[in-house]
Parts: sequence; structure tokens; C-alpha cells
Amino acid sequence: MTVRTESREVRVLLESGPFAAALRAAIRARGLGLERIRFRLLDRGVPVSLATLSYWQSGRCRPERPESLAALTELEDVLEVPPGSLTRLLGPPRRRTSGAFAAPRPPRSRPR
Repeated sequence: MTVRTESREVRVLLESGPFAAALRAAIRARGLGLERIRFRLLDRGVPVSLATLSYWQSGRCRPERPESLAALTELEDVLEVPPGSLTRLLGPPRRRTSGAFAAPRPPRSRPR
């Protein structure tokens, strides 16, 4: 893929999403590995784990907490994409349905 094709792909994905695909394309176009990105964010005082970056670009999860959204703002700068371009693709926060936010299940009754 040529640089021109990559930059066009990034522009299109930053316009239309989805978030994970746009992030992946921006990372590829910038030519930085996740470890390098993690260190650049850390240099800016924004600690983000390698696993988190990997999950974001794979679509397994997305930034939603305030500190994650702040990290995303810095990530946009590191990746040299327009400010807010990745953040805009997130849309409204997703509703949490498991873990600490889930209502406890009632105990099952045992058949006799």
C-alpha cells in the first residue's frame, strides 16, 4: 500500500469509522508500534497499557472512562490525526451490563 493510499484510507475511516478500524489505520499510517506509542503517551504523563491499546485497535473495548478519553486526546496528537477525529467516532457511552454494574442474580431454586 502506498503512502497516498494509506492517508486516503485514514481520512475515510476518520470520517466514517468504525473507531477500531480508524485507529488501526492511523497507527499503520504513522508507522509506530504499540510499544512506541505507549512510551510516547507515557512521556506526556499519560500511562496506557499495551493491552489497552491493543484492545482499542482490535475493537474488543473502547475508551469510555474520563482518563481513557484524556489518553485518546493525547493519542490523536501522537498519531498526528486531527484533534477530536477519533474521539468523535466513539459516539455515546455504551451501557454496561456485566461486572460491578450488573444487578445481582437471584439464587436459583433447586427442583425437588
